[in-house]
Parts: sequence; structure tokens; C-alpha cells
Amino acid sequence: MARWIILTGVIFIIVGIILQMFPGLMNWLGRLPGDIRYESGSTRVYIPITTMLLLSILLTIAVNLLRRLL
Repeated sequence: MARWIILTGVIFIIVGIILQMFPGLMNWLGRLPGDIRYESGSTRVYIPITTMLLLSILLTIAVNLLRRLL
């Protein structure tokens, strides 16, 4: 269990450093085809369907790979 927590922390630190060095790297996230945006006056509704599906698939693959390696 401790190994998972340490590994997760290291991954978060690496991702944080990368995003700090390259702030425009993730601009595409949330603007994919299939993400629903509705703006009317002062009302804004945003439903990131495609983004959440993509993140779910990527995280599932990453967790399965980590399980097999550890």
C-alpha cells in the first residue's frame, strides 16, 4: 500500500513539473469534439463527455500496466 502512495505522489510531482514548464501542453483537453458547451447570457453549461471518456481509457490502461509491473 505504501508503495502505491509513494508512486502516485511521484507521478503527480512529475506531471506537475511538466505542466509548470509547458503551460500550453494541455490546452486541447476539454475542447475535444463531443464535449458539450452551451452559453446563453450569463448561463454556461459545460459537459466534457469525450474528455472524460478519453481520460477514463488512459487511466484504465495506466492502472492495468502498473498492476502487472508491481
